[in-house]
Amino acid sequence: MSEKIGIGVGMVGHAFMGRVHSQAWRSVGAFFDLPLAPRMAVLAGRSRERTSAAAAQLGWADVETDWRKLVERDDVQIVDICTPGDSHAEIAIAALEAGKHVICEKPLANTVAEAEAMVRAAAAAPGRNMVAFNYRRVPAIALARRYVEEGRLGEIRHVRAQYLQDWIVDPGFPLVWRLQKDKAGSGALGDIGAHIIDTAEYVTGQRVVGVSALTETFVKERPLAEDSAGLAATTGGAATGAVTVDDAALFIGRLSGGALASFEATRFATGRKNALRIELNGSLGSLAFDFEAMNELWVSEGDSGFARILVTEPGHPYAGAWWPPGHGLGYEHTFTHEIKDFLEAIAEDRDPAPSFADGLRVQQVLAAVERSAADASRYTVVQDASVVEDAS
Repeated sequence: MSEKIGIGVGMVGHAFMGRVHSQAWRSVGAFFDLPLAPRMAVLAGRSRERTSAAAAQLGWADVETDWRKLVERDDVQIVDICTPGDSHAEIAIAALEAGKHVICEKPLANTVAEAEAMVRAAAAAPGRNMVAFNYRRVPAIALARRYVEEGRLGEIRHVRAQYLQDWIVDPGFPLVWRLQKDKAGSGALGDIGAHIIDTAEYVTGQRVVGVSALTETFVKERPLAEDSAGLAATTGGAATGAVTVDDAALFIGRLSGGALASFEATRFATGRKNALRIELNGSLGSLAFDFEAMNELWVSEGDSGFARILVTEPGHPYAGAWWPPGHGLGYEHTFTHEIKDFLEAIAEDRDPAPSFADGLRVQQVLAAVERSAADASRYTVVQDASVVEDAS
């Protein structure tokens, strides 16, 4: 085995996404034979005390309290952005201009304009770029794409995509940043709807070209997580703030290959914890997937009913690097697969997928959904549908 080339990683943010990304950086070299060996060089966060504690727990060698200093460091060649969406564009553009490779959490930005600026910066920069749609790296979803590419489903006619969660059903749940438009950009639509848009485009190889949408905010005021000037209102003695994003989004659409599609994203589906689901119906067969049973793909070919495939065999995407057949993978493995693919693309000097351009593509669909829901139009054409040639 040839000696691996080391590459330094700096990560900005250490909450939920920072934890799963850290696990991926730690584990990727132990399970995949890569030409690059990532070094977890530095973690950035606003509080030195909290960031130092996170770095010690998660395996980072050093800390910074200013992300700009992280971007400037000579021991950092990759910048991993795990912050809320309102800071994605600024950090990513600065890192690209500094010659770094950049991987950024989804959705790519809070607006189409920000995403376009990120794509322009990426096109002018020497570094590679990726947006972190981790569900592409579920072995069963990658296998579903293979079935479509091989023509086993025939002409795709219907796509049904859902992402169902219930973590804010309780009206007493506090007003966290994901419920504030200035920080998150949108609610269920951008947070989880972005995933099913990307998954549908990835599996089918088609683009969403038009939508008709509804959105709703069920709980419009929530207790403040902490005192924030300008947000508080006093209701019965309790400090509350306005929820400024959607709680749920429903939309139908047409794909570039002619398929009809329906999408549902909600954080109010009581009892559903992380149910990302997709079903495709084609002229020759169908397939179905539910992330709450993430090691399974259900396939129907011809006029037969659905058959269960346990996607843990060595020949299935990614699965051969892990455990014996039947020993299932989990949520965290999708991020390890994502980092593997990113490092391979950097080593081979090629564009990773999904790139910032793909992230812009999803941002354009999100914007079309918001326009349709806002003006109750019957059908809204997705802006600049030709920007991204394909979803690969």
